[in-house]
Amino acid sequence: MTVANAEVSRKSGSVEKQQSIEIFGAREHNLKEVNLTIPRNQMVVITGISGSGKSSLAFDTIYAEGQRRYMESFSAYARAFIGDMERPDVDKINGLSPVISIEQKTTSRNPRSTVGTVTEIYDFLRLLYARAGEAYSYISGKKMVKQSEDQILEHILKTYDGQKLIVLAPVVKGRKGHYRELFVQIRKLGFTKVRVNGEIQELLPKMQVDRYKTHDIEIVVDRIIVKESDEKRIRQSIQAAFKQANGILMVQDQDGETAHFSKYLMDPESGLSYDEPAPNTFSFNSPYGACQTCNGLGVIEEISRDSVIPDPSLSISRGGIAPLGEYRDIWIFKKIEAILKRNKVNLTTPIKDIPDKIMDVLLYGDEVPVAVSSVKYPGTDWNTKFEGIIKFLEKQKDAGSDKIRQWVEEFTDVATCPDCNGYRLKKESLHFKIDETHIGELAELNINKLAEWFEGVEDRMTERQNVIAAEVLKEIRKRIGFLLDVGLNYLSLNRPLRTLSGGEAQRIRLATQIGTQLVNVLYILDEPSIGLHQRDNVKLIQALKDLRDLGNTVIVVEHDKDMMLESDFIVDIGPGAGRHGGHIMAAEKPKDFIKNKSLTSDYLTGKLQIAVPKERRKGNGDFLELKGATGHNLKSVNLKLPLGALTCVTGVSGSGKSSLIHETLYPILRKHFYKSRAEALPYKKLTGLEHIDKVIEVDQSPIGRTPRSNPATYTGVFTDIRSLFSELPEAKIRGYKPGRFSFNVKGGRCETCQGGGMRVIEMDFLPDVHVPCETCKGKRYNRETLEVRFKGKSISDVLDMTVEQAVEFFENQPKILKKIETLNEVGLGYISLGQHATTLSGGEAQRVKLATELSKRDTGQTFYILDEPTTGLHFQDIQHLLEVVQKLVTKGNTVLIIEHNLDVIKVADHIVDIGPEGGEGGGQIIASGTPEEVAKVKISHTAKFLVDELK
Repeated sequence: MTVANAEVSRKSGSVEKQQSIEIFGAREHNLKEVNLTIPRNQMVVITGISGSGKSSLAFDTIYAEGQRRYMESFSAYARAFIGDMERPDVDKINGLSPVISIEQKTTSRNPRSTVGTVTEIYDFLRLLYARAGEAYSYISGKKMVKQSEDQILEHILKTYDGQKLIVLAPVVKGRKGHYRELFVQIRKLGFTKVRVNGEIQELLPKMQVDRYKTHDIEIVVDRIIVKESDEKRIRQSIQAAFKQANGILMVQDQDGETAHFSKYLMDPESGLSYDEPAPNTFSFNSPYGACQTCNGLGVIEEISRDSVIPDPSLSISRGGIAPLGEYRDIWIFKKIEAILKRNKVNLTTPIKDIPDKIMDVLLYGDEVPVAVSSVKYPGTDWNTKFEGIIKFLEKQKDAGSDKIRQWVEEFTDVATCPDCNGYRLKKESLHFKIDETHIGELAELNINKLAEWFEGVEDRMTERQNVIAAEVLKEIRKRIGFLLDVGLNYLSLNRPLRTLSGGEAQRIRLATQIGTQLVNVLYILDEPSIGLHQRDNVKLIQALKDLRDLGNTVIVVEHDKDMMLESDFIVDIGPGAGRHGGHIMAAEKPKDFIKNKSLTSDYLTGKLQIAVPKERRKGNGDFLELKGATGHNLKSVNLKLPLGALTCVTGVSGSGKSSLIHETLYPILRKHFYKSRAEALPYKKLTGLEHIDKVIEVDQSPIGRTPRSNPATYTGVFTDIRSLFSELPEAKIRGYKPGRFSFNVKGGRCETCQGGGMRVIEMDFLPDVHVPCETCKGKRYNRETLEVRFKGKSISDVLDMTVEQAVEFFENQPKILKKIETLNEVGLGYISLGQHATTLSGGEAQRVKLATELSKRDTGQTFYILDEPTTGLHFQDIQHLLEVVQKLVTKGNTVLIIEHNLDVIKVADHIVDIGPEGGEGGGQIIASGTPEEVAKVKISHTAKFLVDELK
């Protein structure tokens, strides 16, 4: 997230006096000389069909200018390192405040970023536990005590009055070594006796102990009879022991019983002591708090026996050991053969019939040398030890090349860390408790349960804890409240940020921003309603209004009907997408906007709507049945899906939709059809697989992480275009093959930018900046390649064409046309064929994938899974998308859509509603059937909204 400060030109006066943001002559991307006035301190929705120019106006013009002005406020020295940011293509913007953008693409992929760390709730929890937590021993479970010198002295005088007592300073506890130097040092300090493993000995010259055994060594500081009159001497002995043993002390009474004392936290029974707690004691990102086994990640990667031997019924020669594959005449198989022969089995024995002892040798190695005949020197045997297949893979995982490491990852399983049980912290940190609960347990609770735990926690804390914790508790409760306000009550603090959807991550940052209580800021949000059920939309709209009411301007790029009607001002961009868009169709208050005659207002008033089908499909009579799904919050769910129909899976956020479909059903299908190794969440059985022949999932992950990926390369149409160019007479004369027209290989590409079209300028403090290549001016190819033309266009010109233009251009090339037409059908006519993948939104990337699958020949028995395909779509675009989806189902395929959008839900043939609530309160199928049947279910939140839509 970037904060961009704004300087306002002298002509426009101060920001406070300015009542509006004025934009003059915006031409970024497809904007057509846009002049616009937006009211300040109001909630403004920018809408319009996909590709009309909404993001170009909000992010590439307003936000980019705010960011540039912030950079200009730096000193000339700082700007020398950062470089100057390019001015967006706009004549002038007046009345701009500091800008904060909350986008979907900026989710951290770091496994250490969690909901708790981003919202800072976990930071306050760490402070709470460091200052008010009570320590317990992980050995005896007793409460740890901390005593001052006076308290220890008083205890000794009272408890051991008249007894013989030995005062000891522990210097070695449970460690191996001979400790010769330590004994010399103790003698130099003037001490004459030590207690070694419970036995008091004279300190002798050259004294040492067995270096291979574990020892406990204490210095005998004093031997006294405890009397009130000797108080001074006992105090001095305590001080001397503390000095030698860093604040720890032991005393042995005349019966040989030992007691422990400490200036720090100590278990009086076992003598275990903890360091003074600090906030980083509870941080899994700090070496002072992180579990050492998993380095604070909560999980460990291990190469297990099951991952290396997926099918024990196979023999080794038939590929039973997956990393080795089938038998080949190579060294490792000869080595294995020799080990097996020594144990009277062979390579053709099924692995399940080979004794475990022998398999352990093959997997983990042993020290016994194995003789293998040399090929190079016949009659000679090589005697070498066998290191074991799993040990070899582990070594490659750490030291191999990227390709080898990737290969080893196929056999790596992720398991919960056995030492910290997934809590990420070392055991000392997990034994500091408040109300008998440690910080790891709080981080596991969902926000709802966490809020309940903090309710009245003062009554369960001591008076001392309450005095310390008062301010921290106030901050924690405030931040938990903000998360509840944006509908994220089902998340837990330890949920990694990378597992969240774009909408969830965006709402977390929104909650964090509300928490900062900034005023006079311009916030720009990119579709925050994504992934949000209609029920929770009300909370989100209220959160945005709260942000506005603090004294901020909120600009939301959005298609949601409720959001538009609840806003203070609507800007509609259109009329079409790409080159047909970029005009302001309307900019006024909602009540005036709905009186207009525009595409958006017609959908808002109901003049235009997506029609409910007259008849619902029953399916082809076959079903896919999943029984006993219990992963995450699923409560032994039985799912029955009709095949040959359009099914919608609905439910409030966090109810279990993804757990059921993405993490249970889809991995089972992938394993069945494509031998994938991804494990499904627990379930009992799945029937009906014989009725489908392949599964395709279309999600919102990017189609590529570099600017080299684009729609043309992803859909495969670029291969056909390159073949077409290589068949041209000019190309044949020059001897150009299809590779000449690739920007990824040497030959035809521009070597300055290596076919990227852009040069990457690395910025020390900011994201890398891409500037057009100075040699090819962004065309990606060298001059000779660009001289080959088809219908007057070079290969670079083709990449610059929009999908719409390409449909006309390639109308007589059926193979190319089919793939480009599907892109057009899913509403992507406005994107260019060579548009960088990094500039596509999640919804656009998903539609590129959908088009790619549609251009392939379907079998009529394909199972499609779509994850919120309406992301970023205007009502009109949803209409187009549904036409494409319905075509697929009409051909006999099955389409399953996870969706919150009611326009899609109401046209489905079958609905599966999961809930009733999110998190623990969900995980059950509460309604199943046609939309009309589901609408009658009182317990369903979806039903309440569906009733109105079906009218």
